Amino acid sequence: MAGLTLRAVEKRFGTVVAVKAVDLEVADGEFIVLVGPSGCGKSTLLRMIAGLEEVTSGQILLDGRNLNNVAPRDRDMAMVFQDYALYPHMTVAENLGFALKMRDMPPDEIARRVADVAAVLELDTLLHRKPKALSGGQRQRVALGRALIRDPELFLFDEPLSNLDAKLRVGMRMEIRKLQIALRTTSVYVTHDQIEAMTMADRIVVLRQGEVQQIGTPMDIYEKPANSFVGSFIGSPPMSLLPASLRQDGEAVRLAFGPEQEVLLPAARAEALRKAGVERLEVGLRPEHVSLFTDEGGTSPSSFTSDVVLVEDHGADSMAVVSLGGRDIMARVEPGSVRVGDRACRFEVDAERLHLFHLETGAALV
Repeated sequence: MAGLTLRAVEKRFGTVVAVKAVDLEVADGEFIVLVGPSGCGKSTLLRMIAGLEEVTSGQILLDGRNLNNVAPRDRDMAMVFQDYALYPHMTVAENLGFALKMRDMPPDEIARRVADVAAVLELDTLLHRKPKALSGGQRQRVALGRALIRDPELFLFDEPLSNLDAKLRVGMRMEIRKLQIALRTTSVYVTHDQIEAMTMADRIVVLRQGEVQQIGTPMDIYEKPANSFVGSFIGSPPMSLLPASLRQDGEAVRLAFGPEQEVLLPAARAEALRKAGVERLEVGLRPEHVSLFTDEGGTSPSSFTSDVVLVEDHGADSMAVVSLGGRDIMARVEPGSVRVGDRACRFEVDAERLHLFHLETGAALV
């Protein structure tokens, strides 16, 4: 096992900069997930780590060793691809042992390692089969086994679950994470699925247009996004973003979203915005920040009235789509508490937990 270091790593294709000056320290045994929308540079960055793409500038080091001019086969890494990349004419046992055979390992040692890996991944009864006779999940386990059997210093995963159905994807992400925890092998995992990132990572690297937007634990990034892009990308259902302005109301400051749709801003946050000279901003609301106001006949300085546009039942809870500032947002509600078409329902905003962003740059404010 080893730590991975990226120092100002860049990749340019002609005049196009695909990856921009990425700095990253991956600790020994850590599971890092690179996440972002399609075209953000995450797979290109992974391929540079693997040696499948040349680094334009910067350094990649594994356990302190500079890998820039080291061939892929000499980097002591194992990569699991999106399409499994199994040899169709070989059995499961032959696919698992192929890399060891290429190293001229003795047949009895290959057989022992194949049996050990097959037991861990529950492939014991499938060793005689060829890939065409396997399910998608079984093929993915063979691909994992082929990486595992090499006992590498670094695991690399390039969207390995994207070809699986939703149920199988959940099961396989649990298996990958349990395996990585047991082995404590340093791992870099690429996905566009932010749920995979949240549930699997020790730390997440959020990328956009080749640039790192934020690095942190899943909950740090969820609760303290560095900018509006990170806030809206991480989380399911996603954060709603709404423009708002500050309105002085005596000693109080309110966030005004539209006619009769205002929220009282906590004093400390209001004062910080005033000192920064902020008058207009973008507000991020997650569904758990908005709830049905149930104090019949009561009032709240952080409530607003809206018709119910839509209701999504998720089982343990429901998401009500309501209107704030002329835009649809989601509120987390008790199942059955509201119905589509309910009029003038009152909802309350948790003003302490609102995310406030600069209107032009998107940077997080107070």
